[in-house]
Amino acid sequence: MKADVLLGLQWGDEGKGKVVDVLTPHYDVVARFQGGPNAGHTLEFGGEKYVLRSIPSGIFQGNKTNIIGNGVVLAPDLFMDEARELERTGHPLRERLLISRKAHLIMPTHRLLDAAVEASKGASKVGTTGKGIGPAYTDKVARTGLRVGDLDDRFEEKYAYHRALHLKQLEALNYTDFDLTEVEKRWMEGIDYLRQFQRVDGEHVVNAMLADGKSVLCEGAQGTMLDVDFGSYPFVTSSNTICAGACTGLGLAPGRIGHVYGIMKAYCTRVGAGPFPTELFDEDGRRMRDIGHEYGAVTGRERRCGWVDLVALRYAVMVNGVTRLIMMKSDVLDTFPVIRACTSYRLPDGTITRDFPYDITDVTPVYEELPGWQTELSHLTSEAQFPAAFSDYIAFIERELGVPVAIVSVGPDREQTIVRGEL
Repeated sequence: MKADVLLGLQWGDEGKGKVVDVLTPHYDVVARFQGGPNAGHTLEFGGEKYVLRSIPSGIFQGNKTNIIGNGVVLAPDLFMDEARELERTGHPLRERLLISRKAHLIMPTHRLLDAAVEASKGASKVGTTGKGIGPAYTDKVARTGLRVGDLDDRFEEKYAYHRALHLKQLEALNYTDFDLTEVEKRWMEGIDYLRQFQRVDGEHVVNAMLADGKSVLCEGAQGTMLDVDFGSYPFVTSSNTICAGACTGLGLAPGRIGHVYGIMKAYCTRVGAGPFPTELFDEDGRRMRDIGHEYGAVTGRERRCGWVDLVALRYAVMVNGVTRLIMMKSDVLDTFPVIRACTSYRLPDGTITRDFPYDITDVTPVYEELPGWQTELSHLTSEAQFPAAFSDYIAFIERELGVPVAIVSVGPDREQTIVRGEL
């Protein structure tokens, strides 16, 4: 068996949670491979809305095995809140969820460091969520991190050592006006709660399941354009959000990767600072935000909205090896008489390129216009019902990206999902 990968192709918020929930019936295992509690995956079904931060989105589907992989950074207190809320709504976790011992822990002092470093940047702020993600990954790379496996070996001693290191760093940054008492108490409650879950060597578990013929879906967080290597650096996250991140974040060999499902919106959004070539500052952008309810699932921040960027998507398809496209929020564009799509960039020297350049700060999008379908899509249940203009838009996307669109979402609910190709 090979593991399939599901990931975002834009700047995150593409709708990965819903798609994992839809695809999970086809898999035995769902494994989250990177990111932290800054990434909220929203799912809606049965009249209820759920937001997952660290727990894989397959948790709602029967007796599937869900794994938090080694590439994830885990905040015990936030994990506790998330897990208890799921248990309160009748979704058992302890028998369904495994946590890799090699996953790193986000400490309370990581959040302070996040705030201190961001404050020190002045006008060059990245726009982090303040959840301590960056500092936790920094410690991981610096080989000074605290891991889930440390819960079983002199944990209090190790925690005190790392805490002291962070306090020295905060003092050096002149960031000393804080009180850790209550936050730390809550965090330690999360540690005690985390001890109730099965902690495993995730790489052995995932590979053994594949060897036993089990089907595995690897779930990514954020999006390709936020990848620390290939995204719009430095306005990126601190992990590898691309397909290669599934290998390092779960312990899978490259040859064990099967299909790569790339998720995109029919338009484009971004949260936080950083370049966004197709961003709209007019009424069209406001309509996209209002109709699409474009506000962060975790932070509540307004998302910046714009037309679909096919230059960036072409690049994302390439670096991920995407085999199937999944187009989300198509219904948000129902009322637009004209749909615009960026097919190339004009560089500062006047050159036109279809390739994603090193720096996109000063590029100008070159658009192609297509007629809007001006038909409500949310009630449609099959591809045969698609208006001609919408079918033409899908065909245009497929030609530009060279990959088939296998799934189209026409609303937030689990049922508003139309499969139009082979999965």
